[in-house]
Amino acid sequence: MSKTVLVTGAARGIGKEIAKIFAKNKYNVLINYNKSSKMAEITANKLIGQGYNVKIFKADVSNRTEVNNMITYCIKEFGSLDVVVNNAGITNTSMFTEMTTKSWNDIMDINLNGVFNVTQEALKQYMINHKNGAIINISSIDGIVGSSCEVAYSASKSAIIGFTKALAKELALSNITVNAIAPGAISTDMLYDNYEEDDLECVRKEIPMQRFGTAEEIAELVYFLASEKARYITGQVISPNGGSVV
Repeated sequence: MSKTVLVTGAARGIGKEIAKIFAKNKYNVLINYNKSSKMAEITANKLIGQGYNVKIFKADVSNRTEVNNMITYCIKEFGSLDVVVNNAGITNTSMFTEMTTKSWNDIMDINLNGVFNVTQEALKQYMINHKNGAIINISSIDGIVGSSCEVAYSASKSAIIGFTKALAKELALSNITVNAIAPGAISTDMLYDNYEEDDLECVRKEIPMQRFGTAEEIAELVYFLASEKARYITGQVISPNGGSVV
């Protein structure tokens, strides 16, 4: 039986590339989205047209009922849930003193509470009973070193790192690995939406490798951490960042 992966926030960017690499390696893939319905449909239809087993599911990861329904649907449709990739995330660029309580809570609800909701439901509904699985959480380099004008985002991504390390210890005897990836500057809509062209060039020049990473490179790492080759790797934070932080 083919293995199954759930990728949150998989309609575009890094999530889209993660969904693609698992599909092309014969996984059943559930693409989660919330607002980007058209992009999710385009991604899924393209993969289905290539002969891969892909479905989409609309769910706000901060809503526990919707998450519960999504996990139930995944197991019913595919018969298993072997890999969870917590990729869904949002940001807000502003001075901390100007940030509203709503903006802070929105970021925490999606970036952190969403990881809690999806991971706990996956564990309770399938993984714990089957004593197998891999959970990969997408953090950020900002969760390691922090980023000016992105305090809430940095805090949420740092919390994911602590979450990953603690849960990895808790689940080790259940044969479930938990790891985090903390990408540096990656060429996605999130990067370009938050920086002007001149600022992007400044960011690029500060990277020792003098380029932005690609979503495909992050997807390759996610796939490796979910593979049998990585079964002895757990509780780790890997940061593909072009040498920005070493």
